[in-house]
Amino acid sequence: MDTHKTYTVEEAKRALEYYCAYQERCHKEVQEKLRSMRMIPDAIDAVIVHLLTHNFLNEERFAKAYVRGKFKFKNWGRNRLTMELKRRQISKFNIQSGLKELDALDYYGVFDALAEHKCETIKESNKYKKKKKLADYLLYRGWESPMVYEKVNALIK
Repeated sequence: MDTHKTYTVEEAKRALEYYCAYQERCHKEVQEKLRSMRMIPDAIDAVIVHLLTHNFLNEERFAKAYVRGKFKFKNWGRNRLTMELKRRQISKFNIQSGLKELDALDYYGVFDALAEHKCETIKESNKYKKKKKLADYLLYRGWESPMVYEKVNALIK
């Protein structure tokens, strides 16, 4: 016997309104949530249209909130932020709009602090291995290559 709850379109709308009001969501997350609720494609479309028209779902707002949050709490650089937004199928326009949330002074300040802190924590006597570890760490976090290599060379001589 199938024990999964079934939802009417109205119940799904209410559930997804709450889901979107709790935290900004992108279309892809909403579609996955509706699929996990075992909704049919027509019902998924109807719920998404409802959420869009009532402003529960807005990808530009999602991109801006995502960029602010991941930059502030995870110290991600532009490359990582762009890649993660693309993974969520956010449009180029909305990605650019989201990246405008980054203040240039904050961006470089966070980068410098992150690089200096990480450099102090790397326990490696070989300066080339230490440079590689620091560069890999910063590149993985999505910071731009020229910035990374300039900073690595300035910190480790």
